[in-house]
Amino acid sequence: MGKTIGIVSLKGGVGKTSAVVALGAAIADFDKKVLLIDANFSAPNLGLHLNIINPEITLHHVLRRESNIKDAIHELENFDVIPSSMSGRIINPLKLKDKIKFLKKKYDVILIDSSPSLNEETLAVMLASDGLLVVTTPDYPTLSVTLKAVKLARQRGAPIIGLILNKVYNKNFELSVNDIEKTIEIPVMAVVPHDVNVLKALSESTPSITHKPKSGASVEYKKLAATLVGERYKPFNLRNFFKITPKRHEINREVFYESVFE
Repeated sequence: MGKTIGIVSLKGGVGKTSAVVALGAAIADFDKKVLLIDANFSAPNLGLHLNIINPEITLHHVLRRESNIKDAIHELENFDVIPSSMSGRIINPLKLKDKIKFLKKKYDVILIDSSPSLNEETLAVMLASDGLLVVTTPDYPTLSVTLKAVKLARQRGAPIIGLILNKVYNKNFELSVNDIEKTIEIPVMAVVPHDVNVLKALSESTPSITHKPKSGASVEYKKLAATLVGERYKPFNLRNFFKITPKRHEINREVFYESVFE
């Protein structure tokens, strides 16, 4: 039985959908069968990230009982995608969990992209997920809405795996991992550096880890992907060579790995 992971954020512009695509591609590289689902029903763009333009059958059709969910699946080279419609009529997003539950028998991992708003669409993703990853950036405005997302998830009993700290410049004006963890009380599972290659990959409608597999962002997503599926990913690193103390998010990943897979 596969597991469903919701990728959430209550603020646009943090790179949530790019994270879904990169993480999905990274997990697929470990020979896992992966499905990406666009549950940002009001403003879907997962398909646009992957050159799926105006799909004939979408998740909207499925939720309106106009199509079978298997007919909404688009098979790409490394993973599958269920897009939503850019002009979809009103649907009930809370039906999402029932519509996708049988797909867990077919896929090892299902990643669900959510709406960047505090609405029923985000709630639907939380209810349909076995665990959540919350995407944030290291600044106060984003931290404040991240707190809201975490609070909502806890109220609904949705397990939170941790945070993806995205678009990090490693500057003194940014919030530190320790500050963020103390405020939100959720472990940071990945610190993804700001990388122009992510934007270049978007312009080519390809996952960033495929576009530039050795970039800092790509390596971080591969490390997170490995942790989530019980694999090990240890590229050569001078920090490992000289036995330098691991960073906080590296420790968090190891704790998660040992608690789930050992």
